[in-house]
Amino acid sequence: MPTPGNLILREAYQPLAYGVETVDLDFNLDPQATVVTSRLKCVRNPDAAAGPVVLFGEALELVSIAIDGAAPAEGQVRKTESGLEVNVSADEVVLTIVTRINPSANLTLSGLYQSRGGFYTQCEAEGFRRITYFPDRPDVMARYTVRLEADAATCPVLLSNGNLLETGTLPNGRHFARWEDPFLKPSYLFALVAAELSALERTVTTMSGRDVLLQVWVEARDLDRVEHAMDSLIHSMRWDEEVFGLELDLDRFMIVAVSDFNMGAMENKGLNIFNTKYVLANPDTGTDLDFENVESVVAHEYFHNWTGNRVTCRDWFQLTLKEGLTVFRDQQFTADMMARASDSPAAAASARAVTRIANVRGLRSGQFPEDAGPMAHPIRPDSYQEINNFYTATVYQKGAEVIRMILTLLGREGFRNGMDLYFSYHDGQAVTCDDFVGCMAEANGADLDLFMRWYSQAGTPRLKAEGAWDAATGTYTLTLSQSTPPTPGQPEKLPLHIPVAVGLIGPDGADLPLRLEGEANAGDTTRVLNLKEASRSWRFTGLAAEPVPSVLRGYSAPVILEIDEDDERLAFRMAHDADPFNRWDAAQRFMERVVLGLAADAAAGRKLEVPQAFGHAFRALLVNESLDPAFVAETLALPSEAYLLERMQPADPAPLRAALIHLMREVGQAMQADFLGRYLDLEVEGEYRYHPADAGKRSLRNLCLRYLAAWGGPTAIDLAAKQFEHAGNMTERYGALAALVQSDAPQRTEALAAFHDRYRDDALVLDKWFMLQATAWRWSDAAPTTLDQVRALMANPAFSLSNPNKVYSLLGGYFKSNAAEFHRPDGAGYAFWAEQVVALDRNNPQVASRMARALEGWRKFTPEIQARIRVALEQVAATEGLSPDVAEIVGKALG
Repeated sequence: MPTPGNLILREAYQPLAYGVETVDLDFNLDPQATVVTSRLKCVRNPDAAAGPVVLFGEALELVSIAIDGAAPAEGQVRKTESGLEVNVSADEVVLTIVTRINPSANLTLSGLYQSRGGFYTQCEAEGFRRITYFPDRPDVMARYTVRLEADAATCPVLLSNGNLLETGTLPNGRHFARWEDPFLKPSYLFALVAAELSALERTVTTMSGRDVLLQVWVEARDLDRVEHAMDSLIHSMRWDEEVFGLELDLDRFMIVAVSDFNMGAMENKGLNIFNTKYVLANPDTGTDLDFENVESVVAHEYFHNWTGNRVTCRDWFQLTLKEGLTVFRDQQFTADMMARASDSPAAAASARAVTRIANVRGLRSGQFPEDAGPMAHPIRPDSYQEINNFYTATVYQKGAEVIRMILTLLGREGFRNGMDLYFSYHDGQAVTCDDFVGCMAEANGADLDLFMRWYSQAGTPRLKAEGAWDAATGTYTLTLSQSTPPTPGQPEKLPLHIPVAVGLIGPDGADLPLRLEGEANAGDTTRVLNLKEASRSWRFTGLAAEPVPSVLRGYSAPVILEIDEDDERLAFRMAHDADPFNRWDAAQRFMERVVLGLAADAAAGRKLEVPQAFGHAFRALLVNESLDPAFVAETLALPSEAYLLERMQPADPAPLRAALIHLMREVGQAMQADFLGRYLDLEVEGEYRYHPADAGKRSLRNLCLRYLAAWGGPTAIDLAAKQFEHAGNMTERYGALAALVQSDAPQRTEALAAFHDRYRDDALVLDKWFMLQATAWRWSDAAPTTLDQVRALMANPAFSLSNPNKVYSLLGGYFKSNAAEFHRPDGAGYAFWAEQVVALDRNNPQVASRMARALEGWRKFTPEIQARIRVALEQVAATEGLSPDVAEIVGKALG
């Protein structure tokens, strides 16, 4: 329900007077003039106040409307700012609505649009109203039948949700197909595809014995790059059956890849539409990370079939109900797949740890800055102006962490019981976050009322840990305190329910069995302490010597841990902490301390020196061959600049970049022999395979190469050039190219040209090429500025402002992942940002708003930088005709 200023409030939710029971859609597809006929059986909602049938519409030409087969009476249909209102008195009414749309001119990529001659849809969140007039809210669930008619030559494949009923030929070279979806769904899950595509098909048997058809549809030239996506789909099906008892409910499941797509993928019921980036992969064009991302995203969208489709959101404020839960599910799936592919229990544990570390890296670099900025919001927001702006890291990644905390509190069996109850109560319904947590609580007899504050409170909590050792009594007292900084609209914060997994490490490096005061016997070596107050203490007894605390094991809560640890203690935990996540975190904390210290020295003009203790700890991990290479690679990789900028007070990208470059050069030079030795030992023999063990070796090998190239010695550069020239797969080739580009080596120009020539006709691979140059560091003042290079690359024939992937790779890479070059002292980066945001906003506000968010956290920077950014923000804010998407981002940034 709108309020002044177009602000939508969660508390203002009201059900519509009329819902929709069935939807019959007929599409006569034409590039410039598609005619859509919709027949809606509308029924009065007994739980709602009386009112008209409310229909939303945007960018539509209304051809006709009929009520129960007759023309409406004068005044019976009223045009509104958001669509139409139809005044009727009957409890049931059939509306027949004919609209005309122009898919070829739809550059928003929302609703029905064209890509490479085919027709595609994207209806989440409010794209269906760009197809036909409809109450396209998620709480309006109906059964759909769809008839598609198109030119048979240009669109031989006609797909929609559900099961295929009929196909046939028509005069004038046209043909048709009819589809039926037997399940209730909201309109945001509607999809159609009409294009010239080919499919990889497999028939598999579900756990109940049904044979189902799986199809992955792509352009014919890409069929050799979809085997991994198909395997990922089958693995996802089996995992959901085994872990949650959830089975595919349709006779077929389809994935379609399209090159023009605003999002990563979309979970439309039975017809998932994907950005090609998350479908296509083979050894020559995809890195190990690409293979991992394909598997993860395929799983995510498939898991939505139950957590999002069968049970959906009552309103868009509940978005984390489906997204946070499904991100959590795909993270668990990825960890399980990595572990199952491992050849020993130790390797499996390491694979799980590496997956968890990757999750937390993303949270810290993407969600923490969001929580600290003007767009900070709870995982369930209380208001929004444009819903597209709330497909955020907070809703997704932090939402997944909240679900993970529920698992920690209830255990695996308790969590599964809660999921079973959730589906038994709410299958086929549109529900709220309260309904989900309520089922978890009921199934386990648990009190989660206080825990619900995670859904309503924004900001990243600070968890302070302080320990006190009493040698006389052999006791160690751990005091945990929590606080959350103010966020926009929430100046005061209440205590949260924070599960804190804790261990104590003895002087010999071994974990100690834990016994709390009042307990008769010692228990496990890791305990979950439930902090529900502002501060609380726990006393551990029966200890022979002062322990070293290992706090927040497995990253049991999405908080910033504040604990006083000197370099010696961090090095000790890097060497001995039995929790692999905390071992990694100790190394990251040490790196953070060193880098920020170097940055402070650089800002003050002091000489930069890397502490010897850090070098010793770094080398100890590098040469430790008993550790999994994937884990070592994660542990020795630098914290992201985005995260480090959040930790600087105030943030200043130039000295931070100087510190990072100095550290990499110094470490690369000091340990060149160690890096070279590990590099040579980690070579993977034989044909490429996507496997955790091989991927881990390639990851650490490429990391060694980057440190060596940063040093810049001739041996290192020759090594990178040789790997680039003789690489047998994209992981090796791209890793070598990245090492050359992130250096001042003259061979970088030759390698970039060779890479472009090899892949000039492969759009996805060229996205990597664009991204690598947009994010490149300047290792000498003589190098050209990145902004000049980005401007030049925009003139490359492969680049297009209308293709989201290209924008995200080149402009997004520069704005969001190259802080020192973007925040240049002359302000030219900001002027370029304003220019591109306004240009993008004319056609695709969703993409424009994502670029606009690059400056939302501007108040964390130095006063001099803030002054330059404000000029750019005000310039965009003053632009006439600015979309609500961008206006909300810039308006909130300016405050």
